[in-house]
Amino acid sequence: MSIKFTEEQEMIRESVREFAQNKITPIALQMEETKEIPRDVIKGMAELGLMTCTADEKYGGPGLDAVSAGVIAEELAKADCTGSTCVYYLVPASWGFLLNKYGTEEAKQEIFPKNVSGEWFLGIATTESDAGSDVGGTKTTIKPDGDGFVVNGEKMYISGVREAATHGGGHITIAHQTPERGTRGMTTFYLPLTAEGITPTYINDLGREGISCGGFAIDNVKIPKHYILGEENKGFYILHEGYEYARALISVICASAGLKSLENGINYIKERKSFGKPLAQYQEINFRLSEHYTKLNMLRDLGYKALKTIDLEQEGKVSRFETSNIVAQAKMFCSDWACEAINDVMQWQGAFGYSRECPDQAAWRAVRSFSLAEGTKEVMKMIVARELLGKKQY
Repeated sequence: MSIKFTEEQEMIRESVREFAQNKITPIALQMEETKEIPRDVIKGMAELGLMTCTADEKYGGPGLDAVSAGVIAEELAKADCTGSTCVYYLVPASWGFLLNKYGTEEAKQEIFPKNVSGEWFLGIATTESDAGSDVGGTKTTIKPDGDGFVVNGEKMYISGVREAATHGGGHITIAHQTPERGTRGMTTFYLPLTAEGITPTYINDLGREGISCGGFAIDNVKIPKHYILGEENKGFYILHEGYEYARALISVICASAGLKSLENGINYIKERKSFGKPLAQYQEINFRLSEHYTKLNMLRDLGYKALKTIDLEQEGKVSRFETSNIVAQAKMFCSDWACEAINDVMQWQGAFGYSRECPDQAAWRAVRSFSLAEGTKEVMKMIVARELLGKKQY
């Protein structure tokens, strides 16, 4: 292992594993039917310190480092084949990190206690109908208005819209404050989804159905000045730190989901016989198993390396660009490799693998979403190439 876990991190792993296996695994497929994560599960996650785990202790959070946050993500992904609780966890963890680092004291005192308790949801909302990975293509605007700001626009394909609009909370987002300056004129801020002028809409995702997906119109929504993160007109640059935190967690989640599916597959092919011998004895199957296992363990190590690099950057030991490079490598093929492994496990299981009763099909649908979330693999390739070649050559 490239990362040696501390005794405290192993204790976190054991407590999360016990909770997740007992409270989440038995109801995982049920969450897809009800389209929600039970509130008692969220409360249990909060009591373990999992909700917005990157918030400092002074705001009620445990103030975990990135590697520790990855340990939690790994165990949730192993326990929840639908990926619903993984998303409900990783989004507040990642964007709580950004709020903790760049938010005002007043905002953190107001927002974090409600998030840490599980009462409110903290999300990320940058995607628009015509602007996904191209954050600079955002059409939403934010303008000074008296002692605060007024926001207009729309966001779409956002996780946790219903949770924030119903139970409280909001999303960190970005808008053009000085449009003529392009990305140098964008501001990042916290937007409560219970504010007057927010109109939510909902869409049906292919997977991760225990957490909502949707969008919201923003019609002259007024926010106080203390909701701004960092400096005005410099939001484009700080926003990417939140993305990178999420990308690193996603790489570990994909590796864990894929390895759990392989575990299911191993148990099946050792028992299921075809033409007089176990499926495990067929070379085509055991060769594919070996390849997937190796690639997913490589991915797991690279994911933890990315998380460790994030921690080192906070200590001033590596540069912003080094972090971007390693995180992009970890995110680049995480969904592809996990999907390929899970797809083969489904194939090995025949007709059962294609049924809704099979947990692996739910895992495939969940993991497939991560090829798009927080930046596509094409964008990851662009980032790595830019760091290797230099901005001028690229």
